Amino acid sequence: MESIVIFSVLTLMLGLILGYAAIRFKVEGDPLVEQIDAILPQTQCGQCDFPGCRPYAEALAKGEAQINQCPPGGQEGADALAELLNVETLPLNAEHGETKPNHVVFVDEALCIGCTLCIQACPVDAFVGASKVMTTVITNECTGCDLCIPVCPVDCIYVRELAPTLSTYVPDLKGIAHA
Repeated sequence: MESIVIFSVLTLMLGLILGYAAIRFKVEGDPLVEQIDAILPQTQCGQCDFPGCRPYAEALAKGEAQINQCPPGGQEGADALAELLNVETLPLNAEHGETKPNHVVFVDEALCIGCTLCIQACPVDAFVGASKVMTTVITNECTGCDLCIPVCPVDCIYVRELAPTLSTYVPDLKGIAHA
C-alpha cells in the first residue's frame, strides 16, 4: 500500500512540473508566418513547389522562397507579399503556372466510377464518396486547385467558374481619392 501512495505522489509531482514547464516554456508561432499565410489563397495546390500554403509562408519568412511563386494568389498576392515583407515586387513566375479565374470543380455523376482517386488527391477534403460509389464535390470546400482533374481515369471532373457575388466582390480602389 505504501508503494502505491509513493508512486501516486511522485506521479502527481511530475505532472505538476510538466504542466508548469508547458506553460512557462510555451513556444509562440512566428507572427510573420501568420501574416504571410493570411495573404496566401489557401488552395493547398502545391504549384509553388511547397506542399501547401503554410510551408510556403514559412519558407518566405525565412527568405528561402520568392514572393512570386503562387499562381492562385496572382499578381495581387505577390504585390501584397512584397509590401508585407518590404521587398521589391516581382512579376508572377510563369514556371509555377498561371492565374486562373476563381472556380471550383464538379463531378459528372453519370460518368463517375467511384475510383476515389480524386478523394485521395484533394488537399482540402472537398470530395464525398466511397469506393465503387459515385463521388461528389462539396462546393464550399473546393479551393480550385485542380489536383483532382489529372488523376481522374474517366475524365468526369470539370471546372465551373464562380460568378462574382457580393461576398466575393473586391472593388478596384486604385485612383479613388480619399476625402
